[in-house]
Amino acid sequence: MNKTLVILVVGLSPGLVGEHTPHLSALAKRGGLRSLKAVTPAVTCSAQSTLVTGKLPAEHGIVGNGWYFRDLSEVWLWRQSNKLVEGDKIWDTARQRDSDFTCAKMFWWYNMYSTADWSATPRPMYPADGRKIPDHYAYPPELHDELDEKFGQFPLFKFWGPAADITSSKWISDATRHVMDTRSPTLTLTYLPHLDYNLQRLGPDLDHPLIQKDLTEVDALCGELIETADKQNQNIIVVSEYGITPVTDAVHINRELRRAGLVRVRNEKGREQFDAGASDAFAVADHQIAHVYVNNPDVLEKTKALLESLDGIEHVLDEEGKKAWGLDHERSGELVAISKADRWFSYYYWLDDECAPDYARTVDIHRKPGYDPVELFVDPEIKSPKAAIISRLARKKLGFRTLLDVISLKETTLVKGSHGRPTDDPEHGPLVISSNSHLLPDGEVNSVDFKELVLQHIFAQK
Repeated sequence: MNKTLVILVVGLSPGLVGEHTPHLSALAKRGGLRSLKAVTPAVTCSAQSTLVTGKLPAEHGIVGNGWYFRDLSEVWLWRQSNKLVEGDKIWDTARQRDSDFTCAKMFWWYNMYSTADWSATPRPMYPADGRKIPDHYAYPPELHDELDEKFGQFPLFKFWGPAADITSSKWISDATRHVMDTRSPTLTLTYLPHLDYNLQRLGPDLDHPLIQKDLTEVDALCGELIETADKQNQNIIVVSEYGITPVTDAVHINRELRRAGLVRVRNEKGREQFDAGASDAFAVADHQIAHVYVNNPDVLEKTKALLESLDGIEHVLDEEGKKAWGLDHERSGELVAISKADRWFSYYYWLDDECAPDYARTVDIHRKPGYDPVELFVDPEIKSPKAAIISRLARKKLGFRTLLDVISLKETTLVKGSHGRPTDDPEHGPLVISSNSHLLPDGEVNSVDFKELVLQHIFAQK
């Protein structure tokens, strides 16, 4: 077997590989670079599940970053159990071919209770007093303490939110190289999210100095990983899940469904709480795709007609459409909406900001019934953001119940980049780089073929 390192660089596209990415450019030059045909939806959980299983969402069941759990009548995003992903993973198939095969899965999603030999993933602690303490989950359990001792506490608040930056990717990269050095896995999968932040904040503007800086920073981490892999005579693959393209504003899909009398809310002390189980129809917004669940079959055609009339929606998939797009799974909505290239879907369902739920003003990826990229920004109406954050954190440390309510309820135009729909230009979509050009196809790589491509790197004769 050939040891192989797979580096997932979020948001990296062929058009971003160049003068600001010398290490990645050198790897592409000595090997090869191909466009990757993304899966729909081109979002983290669906894309990664396709990469590791070789199956479409219709088969592996990960239809988005979250969905409506019909038996619970609740929307859940960012679940972490690998048991949710149907089908053999890369490491399962490799182990069937050679029982000596081992795998380290570092910060790819669905990384709890997988069959990988070593793994680590973000997992905060939630004490009963309401705090959220940065942490990670690791397997075997002793790996957690080993990584904490060597690299410090996992920087969760640098992994997502207004403060997200290179710090979290650096921690993951360092932890990955440590596992490579101390465990020597056959296959190492690692995840560098850094580009995801400013590509959504600023858009994919290669002329912007912050985008150039981000590319240089993530490329430096890739250079360290490549150097470690080269010292160990490993094959190297770089992959991305999706490309991020420019957007102008959101489609407020749940607000329109509510105005049509389809979305229901319940009032809790003046704040409106989303009531999925009581709603006739509602959307789980996820970047540029929205699963629309129709609890009342009598309103299916009404809902479909409404969606088709909304500005910013390009496709509305029914049963036949979902089959054609590889999304015909029981977890999918009865309808699936796909936005136009320059739009994305908000989860907002309230019609009056005074009635918005308290979590709407915070970074809360689990309570919100949809993805919220506005969490990457501090509300521009806050005049002294640092002072506001420091004062709230100080009150928390003193034991007061305090919301870190610094996220805007309405400034969706802040978001300049998004993903999820098929990318119109492959130059701005995802990619695959390999240190072995002879293992790459002549044309683009299909996401469903990536699993086999990795297996070829592991088992091909050198």
